[in-house]
Amino acid sequence: MGLEQQVMEQMKEAMKSKNEALLRGLRAIKAEIIKAKTEPGANGVITEDAELKMLQKMMKSRKDSLEIYQQQNRSDLAQKEMEEIAIIEKFLPAQLSEEALTEALKQIIAQTGATGMPDLGKVMGVASKQFAGQADGKLIAALVKQLLTNG
Repeated sequence: MGLEQQVMEQMKEAMKSKNEALLRGLRAIKAEIIKAKTEPGANGVITEDAELKMLQKMMKSRKDSLEIYQQQNRSDLAQKEMEEIAIIEKFLPAQLSEEALTEALKQIIAQTGATGMPDLGKVMGVASKQFAGQADGKLIAALVKQLLTNG
């Protein structure tokens, strides 16, 4: 079952149970799906890869907003962002732990023959593709930089 069908099924359940937070998050996802399907060249179809990227973008946006709201002591708005993050996470692949990611990055560094910071782009290219949806890009970059500088 595709993402759109999953969202529609869960929206029906959320409406029946009158779960406003869930419904708000699902409506946001549905709006992004519709937006992606109507973009030029999409022809009303969205690929799994595009769905994943869309969800990641939504997640990043909500996390950025959450950080701002927390800095401004706006717990009411921060709570809404946290609820939506939790809903979006349900549709993303399971996130790798920092330890598992570090071990996998060490293997990528060995495979690519990277020896220092000049090889950062080479490692990041492989890692970004391999861990798409499974780890935050900022975390991947930070760990790669740490591994390449510390050897």
